[in-house]
Amino acid sequence: MKLISKIAMGVLLQCALTGAVVAADKGNRDEAVSLTKKAIAFYAANGKDKTFEEINSKPGRFVDRDLYVYVIDSSGLVHAHGANSKLIGKDLSLLKDADGKPFIVEIVTLVKANKAGWVDYQWVNPVTKQIEPKSTYVEPAGGMGFAVGVYR
Repeated sequence: MKLISKIAMGVLLQCALTGAVVAADKGNRDEAVSLTKKAIAFYAANGKDKTFEEINSKPGRFVDRDLYVYVIDSSGLVHAHGANSKLIGKDLSLLKDADGKPFIVEIVTLVKANKAGWVDYQWVNPVTKQIEPKSTYVEPAGGMGFAVGVYR
């Protein structure tokens, strides 16, 4: 009986530790805001071209676990993307989430209003391959929105 209890405790401990590792591999809202502000500071110090080059580089200073920076203008055009270079130069203004919500419209609205904020939507998590709630922090700088999203 003691052996079974020890095995059970070992399995529970391993599950708990695995959960902690998974949580540590996932960025949070505070880290998303921090990474966004880091990219904006780099932009202010180094200009558009160098910043976009750095955001697009892999691995770059603007990718942290599942967090990455992307830059979108007030029309919905992507100028830089830390996770998917195929989106650079694409107009995402009509893009909708899994529920049909035009979330890019909300992001663009923040950029046009020159306001920072969060936009919530449903998106496929590339790790789990499941549709999950996601929130993206957007902060305008230089007429564009610097953004980082987190899965909730």
